[in-house]
Amino acid sequence: MGDTAWALPWRATEEAVRVYAADRQAKGFNAVLMMSVQPDRDARGPRDRTADHGFDVAFEDLSEGHLNELNPAYFRFLDRLTNILAEHELVPVLQPVFQGWGWKGQRGDSGAVVPPGEYARYCRYLVARYGASPAVWLVGADGSGKEPQVAAGGAEIGRWDAYRQPCGIHYAPFSGNRACQEADWLDFQWCQTGHRGEHVPERLTDMWRNTPAKAVANGEPTYERGGVPDKAVGWWQGHEAWSNLCAGGTMGVVYGAGSLWQWRLHSGEPGHHAYFLAKEAGWREALDFEGSRYVGLVGRILDGLPTTDMRPDWEISKSPRGLLSPGVLFIAYCERGGRLGIRDLTGTQVPRAYRVIDPRTGETTGRGVRTGDTDDIPDEGGAPRVYICYDG
Repeated sequence: MGDTAWALPWRATEEAVRVYAADRQAKGFNAVLMMSVQPDRDARGPRDRTADHGFDVAFEDLSEGHLNELNPAYFRFLDRLTNILAEHELVPVLQPVFQGWGWKGQRGDSGAVVPPGEYARYCRYLVARYGASPAVWLVGADGSGKEPQVAAGGAEIGRWDAYRQPCGIHYAPFSGNRACQEADWLDFQWCQTGHRGEHVPERLTDMWRNTPAKAVANGEPTYERGGVPDKAVGWWQGHEAWSNLCAGGTMGVVYGAGSLWQWRLHSGEPGHHAYFLAKEAGWREALDFEGSRYVGLVGRILDGLPTTDMRPDWEISKSPRGLLSPGVLFIAYCERGGRLGIRDLTGTQVPRAYRVIDPRTGETTGRGVRTGDTDDIPDEGGAPRVYICYDG
């Protein structure tokens, strides 16, 4: 269950990260997406994490398109921030250098500009510094995945990460989402469905069918309240998460909030692009946006279930959204609930014990054991429901 705090490494203070981490842990998140460096080559501001426009600098020469002049003090501070996340059981999803929009869109594609050899060397440095603790490597982000830096960095991580922690690519919304699909170092592919406030779960189904098989997820649905106060708010985020999961995004679900991902210091801080900003909110206000509760709950609802090898299924029940591990586990999501018909004609696919859960609260609204293989699961309907069939 991933949350998006791209700018945390170079904008947040230790005190702020403690507040952030406590909130996300309490809501059920277990991972945080972060840009390891501020990627905008034209961004200007003081080296002060408490000042408007301020940010810390990881490489003195990144503004010139290079990764040679490393700032040790920056990484010592990042060590402390990642340690706080670890104390709250939040795994850092570390992106080396962005290939797309970046922070403010001020030539934020530095990851597609720096020489591939320098990019690969920096990936090796991240493995050496952070690879002994739980980590996820997001070797490409917001690009096509075909940038030479991505393949160079992924191969370098594959060579040096002795723990073989997950390594993958996060794409721009207009990409094919299958670059490096056959690479041994590639473990997952994350699409991005853009920020128009639209549900696009078919993108996950398309990715899930690619071969060789890799884990897939939507790494960037619409940010809550990004640019417009009523965009992608509240339960929109919960419906998005369950729809993506059932469409094949079984690596997990990801949430993002406007003003939080940029780590806007306060509700009046200037200099951020209006399209992505949650008006009248800084990072602290955005932390409380309603939608984050529903995405975090996905992990709590699924906790302890044998979810390995789940695959999309819409044949075994009368739900258009389902996941099946034959004979072990069946999960269905219905946005309006109601009686769920089961079509287990062989009696070997769907366990008979079931629970019905309100995904907005995590409350169990019904439970029982079906006496026949094609018996329905009862529910009054009228509200979102998750159905879990599991004998364990």
